[in-house]
Amino acid sequence: MSTAVHADDQAVLAALASVNDPEIKRPITELGMVESVKVDAGVAYVRILLTVAGCPLKDTLRTDITAAATTVAGVTSVEIDFGVMSPDQRQDLQKRLRGPNAAAEPVIPFAQPGSRTRVYAVASGKGGVGKSSVTVNLAAALAARGLSVGVVDADIYGHSVPRMLGVQGRPTQVEDMIMPPQAHGVKVISIGMFTSGNAAVVWRGPMLHRALQQFLADVYWGDLDVLLLDLPPGTGDIAISLAQLLPTAEILVVTTPQAAAAEVAERAGAISLQTHQRLVGVIENMSWLELPDGSRMEVFGAGGGQTVADSLTRLTGASVPLLGQIPLDTGVREAGDEGTPAVLTAPNSPAGAALNAIADRLALRRESLVGKSLGLSPAKR
Repeated sequence: MSTAVHADDQAVLAALASVNDPEIKRPITELGMVESVKVDAGVAYVRILLTVAGCPLKDTLRTDITAAATTVAGVTSVEIDFGVMSPDQRQDLQKRLRGPNAAAEPVIPFAQPGSRTRVYAVASGKGGVGKSSVTVNLAAALAARGLSVGVVDADIYGHSVPRMLGVQGRPTQVEDMIMPPQAHGVKVISIGMFTSGNAAVVWRGPMLHRALQQFLADVYWGDLDVLLLDLPPGTGDIAISLAQLLPTAEILVVTTPQAAAAEVAERAGAISLQTHQRLVGVIENMSWLELPDGSRMEVFGAGGGQTVADSLTRLTGASVPLLGQIPLDTGVREAGDEGTPAVLTAPNSPAGAALNAIADRLALRRESLVGKSLGLSPAKR
């Protein structure tokens, strides 16, 4: 039996190289998902192997494959047959993604010396200051600037990031790797994706630590420019685990202008003295309410953000700037409830503009060389 591949077959296969897997964001031909291609009388018959049965993005793949194949001259229609990878094929895919020299035990890529991902831990002293809202809006704004962005919803008890980013799907598992869902160009993982309905999570410290470790090591994030972690309020188990798992993570402190909130926020920022993590700056949320006549109503007082920034600068001996002040805006709340961040729906609104300005400052920050190998070696004489 002849096994020669016709030119038309090769042309279709070459066209399919332009189709990326919706979750992994790499060509399906590179991932071993294209089992066979055959062109007969203008019909392209394509056999695709899905990573798991019931892949939620099968329809997206069907549309993209059909569009790519029909660009080939002479192809009038496309017939796609979906199968499922065998365990050996999934293991081969895992090796392709992690690399042939990957350790048997998953490691946290962001904690490795060569990592170029900027990791921002968004912290607050108390709840109710809009920390999650700030996180999702910054993530969406950075992704809109062309950066590859991921978000870890590390607020295990009070997870809200999936809803605020409009993430509907659940993660896909390939062997022991987890493919995170995406929304607005942002990859997201949250414990809420693994619980039934609105069930409460009742865990103690060791379980919280393991969950955060899995989110960082077992999830296939790809090459991220920025990873944001939405931390629970306070200085508890997750903050301690973060310092152990990602010692180079940098901290963003969110507060409101209220004096009582500012005092608590100082404690959240001061934990960096014990963990030796860098404080990027302070974000003041709910700074004022802009009234129809153009005046401002300072609902929660004034000056809390600057007070926290000044106090943390004194405590750490390093500059901790006030990165921005975000006014109260019902549009931010409405956008969060609808799953479309305000930086995308209303980028020129007072709150949207303030959030975008903070994202600009984070996007333009020069990368620190602390803890990174420069690849230098002494000259030989």
